[in-house]
Amino acid sequence: MTATLMDGRALSRQLLDATAERAAAFQLAHGRRPCLATVLVGDDPASHTYVRMKVNRCAEVGIESRRVDLPASTATEELVGLLRDLSADPRVDGILLQHPVPAQIDERAAFEAIAAGKDVDGVTGASFAAMAFGDPGFASCTPGGIMRLLDAYEVPLRGRRAVVVGRSAILGKPVGMLLLGRDATVTYCHSRTVDLAAHVREADVVVAAVGVPELVRGEWIKPGAVVVDAGYNPGNVGDVEFDAAAARAGLITPVPGGVGPMTIAVLLSQTVDAAERHAQG
Repeated sequence: MTATLMDGRALSRQLLDATAERAAAFQLAHGRRPCLATVLVGDDPASHTYVRMKVNRCAEVGIESRRVDLPASTATEELVGLLRDLSADPRVDGILLQHPVPAQIDERAAFEAIAAGKDVDGVTGASFAAMAFGDPGFASCTPGGIMRLLDAYEVPLRGRRAVVVGRSAILGKPVGMLLLGRDATVTYCHSRTVDLAAHVREADVVVAAVGVPELVRGEWIKPGAVVVDAGYNPGNVGDVEFDAAAARAGLITPVPGGVGPMTIAVLLSQTVDAAERHAQG
């Protein structure tokens, strides 16, 4: 392997430590801890694991966690009503709706029920617009974590060609907007892209976020390119053929230990951001 590993665990630890200091200062100044409400619908084991991890991290950094579990039979109207109630609750600073939700729920309608000022997961249309236009707001957590990783490793973006493989509303699309806002030249690719390999071969920065194991082949990677693997598939396999890509890349994220730890760290940091903004009125 010739590539340098981008260590998301170490960077996330730094961010969590800074968040803990800010949360303690907030509690001292305002007599309460910042509060994150997590909403989980259904019995998906992976989702329960993710929510439990977030609740545990909240406890570690001094953020109050309000967990709401709903049955898998929950209707869109019920979920929307709950999210609107949490949005109106002055004791709640941030709201996370764990996704995916059961099939009968209109996920987009549920996301849009979250007040923009409490959308610390960056999933609403208002948050996407803020990312696209460079306005104040909350970044989607995984894209926000990716940008922090790129900054920590001093990856130049201005004028560089970035290829994003994936176009989900909470990962692929927003990370492309954030890269564009930093003056990268961005190409979106996806499952219907003709000759994906040709696009990847031209990229100075590759962000793989499509959810297909090892879709991006190592031989496609431009020598010296930066490879960010935001995929996570069974068996700790990412969306990039890691060993072959690491032999050609300059920087690469491991799976696990790269992008993943940054997602929760950004979520909690943005929860404290939201609390501070609410306290300022």
